[in-house]
Amino acid sequence: MEKRWSIKSEVDEAIVNRLAEELKIEKVLANLLVQREIKTYEEAKKFFRPSLSDLHDPFLMKDMDIAITRLEKAISAKEKILVFGDYDVDGTTAVSLVYSFLKSLPHSEGLVDYYIPDRYVEGYGISFLGIDFAKENNFSLIIALDCGIKAIDKVAYANERNIDFIICDHHRPGDTLPSAVAILDPKRSDCNYPFDELCGCGVGFKLVQAYAQKNNIAFESLFQYLDLTAISIASDLVPIVDENRALCYFGLQQINKEPRKGIKAILDLANIKKEVTMNELVFTVGPRINAAGRIETGRNAVALLVSENHADAKISGININTSNTERRVLDVSITQHALSMIDENKELINRKSTVLFHAEWHKGVIGIVASRLIEKYYRPTIILTESNGMATGSARSVKDFDVYDAIEACADLLEQFGGHKYAAGLSLKLENLAAFQQRFEEVVSATIQDHMLIPEIAIDAELNLTDITPKFFRILKQFEPFGPGNMSPVFMSTKLVDKGYVRIVGNNHLKMDIQQAETQKETFSSIAFSQAQHFDDVLRKKTFSACYAIEENEYNGNVSLQMNVKDMKME
Repeated sequence: MEKRWSIKSEVDEAIVNRLAEELKIEKVLANLLVQREIKTYEEAKKFFRPSLSDLHDPFLMKDMDIAITRLEKAISAKEKILVFGDYDVDGTTAVSLVYSFLKSLPHSEGLVDYYIPDRYVEGYGISFLGIDFAKENNFSLIIALDCGIKAIDKVAYANERNIDFIICDHHRPGDTLPSAVAILDPKRSDCNYPFDELCGCGVGFKLVQAYAQKNNIAFESLFQYLDLTAISIASDLVPIVDENRALCYFGLQQINKEPRKGIKAILDLANIKKEVTMNELVFTVGPRINAAGRIETGRNAVALLVSENHADAKISGININTSNTERRVLDVSITQHALSMIDENKELINRKSTVLFHAEWHKGVIGIVASRLIEKYYRPTIILTESNGMATGSARSVKDFDVYDAIEACADLLEQFGGHKYAAGLSLKLENLAAFQQRFEEVVSATIQDHMLIPEIAIDAELNLTDITPKFFRILKQFEPFGPGNMSPVFMSTKLVDKGYVRIVGNNHLKMDIQQAETQKETFSSIAFSQAQHFDDVLRKKTFSACYAIEENEYNGNVSLQMNVKDMKME
């Protein structure tokens, strides 16, 4: 697929020069900081040395005081509390966090339980079945995590049964809020909390932080929950800035120093022996936790994450690993089926959106399939299957296009929808499917700009290979943890040539030893995934430009720098 390269706009050179001098670093590194809106020595210090003391006061969040008062009342009166959360990574980590904290409080035995809805029977979010479970088992307070902001009818149903709700969500609210006792959502228009990009687990952490703060519980006792928060932040793709950066930074420390038994079981089963970074959370830990809710039940994920002994954790881990293997098989087969549906229909090929439906597709993997399709057809994509007599599905978007707004423009055809700019869920009556496919295509065609339909590689800076020194990389590593809002820097170099060892590995990847043709001084081992089409040109010593990230590669105990080549263009 063709990619467009764009070098990030120039920043104020005077600020870059001053920052480079104050920090005693290369200008290209100072430039990276200014691109991230870090312009002073103090801001750089805060960026490179995150501190949990930088977390915002949780009581700045709208309704937090009300939520804590209601929670204190429940605990003192020995009410039964049900911790309710969605079945994905964000929901199950949030439930694990809040449930574990409440269970740790004195005299809480037998009063706290958790509930994860069945993806296939109940669907996303708060459910009538979940409320019925609460009523039948004498729960009078439900804490909903990573869901609930649009559950107006469900919360009203609970109120009729004398069950109170505290909602902890991070999705966009609708015009009307549910009649819950308290609604914690930094995206509320009337909420002045300083940071509105928390994940659902992050909002759960703020609830726990507020309770601890009000009840003189040492903040240090909350460190054990930072691992769950970091996994959720990484998996939910929220910006790694502000509070999220500090929570991730210390959450990774917790995972590498003293991982909870469930996470240790995942790392062992995945044979992860090196230091855990955001990469491992996104591509190894997160998918396994997610697989539980996709294939069986999200309760399995919570059981793993709250395991208190290694034997239970190992059993839960094996079950989840099996679910993840099954998820991969389904993912591949459904993706191939979906691609064939497009390839066999010229009208679908030429659209600016993809909306596909098949009644027998597995509901648990359609979000993944939507992302896979974007890898070939780069455009807003919705994959739908049949569930409980409805067309239910997941939407994924491309850079800079708000798929939530596009879905909202079709609201009259939908029964339910919710989500973010780049990912959303929706359900509609089967008879509205054709009309929705047409309307969504019309909305996307009218609002998307042509450049958004070509994947972009944003380049932070141009480098000579001689610029990549041990000191340079040592400072670059301190930019971690990487993620949205602080992506791993991508550099560009020109007039590159392979030293003579180019080869194809894994069927379609290029392994090279790259140097600049003019100097031939520095040589870097490089991997270019899915770019074997350049093999002949590279072998013939043609020069090329490349954009790449700089990484550490560990092999047989030896660690060396490696260029991860994102794209190549022959010169």
